[in-house]
Amino acid sequence: MDKLITLYHGSKRIIETPTFGEGKENNDFGLGFYCTESEELAKEWAVSSLHSGFANQYTLDTEYLSILRLNSPDYTILNWIAVLVEHRLFAIKTPVARRAKRYLTDHFGINVNAYDVITGYRADDSYFDYAESFLNNAISVEQLARAMRLGKLGEQVVIKSKYAFSKLQYIGFDTAEKEQHYVLRKARDDEANRLYFEMLEEDSDGLYIQDIMRGGIRNDDARIPRNLPE
Repeated sequence: MDKLITLYHGSKRIIETPTFGEGKENNDFGLGFYCTESEELAKEWAVSSLHSGFANQYTLDTEYLSILRLNSPDYTILNWIAVLVEHRLFAIKTPVARRAKRYLTDHFGINVNAYDVITGYRADDSYFDYAESFLNNAISVEQLARAMRLGKLGEQVVIKSKYAFSKLQYIGFDTAEKEQHYVLRKARDDEANRLYFEMLEEDSDGLYIQDIMRGGIRNDDARIPRNLPE
């Protein structure tokens, strides 16, 4: 990551001055300002079938910022899902999912509030369903890692600390029309789902969450696929 990076935030409104402390605590990585380095993705995230939106543009000076890169080789997909299930609100429908959430947060969790910025997968639309399937022992950890790369959703960049907010500089905005960008967003999600169901037709003898819990597997276990450098 370069020291000065360009970020985009998709929204229903123009946001010239992002405010520290605003937002939802139950987003993927907790309270923060959620951005992407892709203007196109920001436009897709800004719209729905009912409304258009805006891609707000900023620069962020990352020098001296503490950055947690969840997709780096220092971490695994289990660190990402542990952070996700700690913050997101969702219905836990099975006993195995309840045990899985507790095991993941206990053994793979990370204190995200110790960092200024976090980068990692965005779990919107179908992608959160993939994570839930893993919690319910329906897909293996290898399949989960593959599923999160489907649809080329890319990474989100989350501004967490007050210090990081002070390093944001507003540049301007561009309009995101729902007629164009909602179609693109839905097509991306549909393509990810198509590839996901194709993947499920393949044989999988990998590690499932039940195996991980029964074996007392930790983050340094060689059987857990490491993130690959981009």
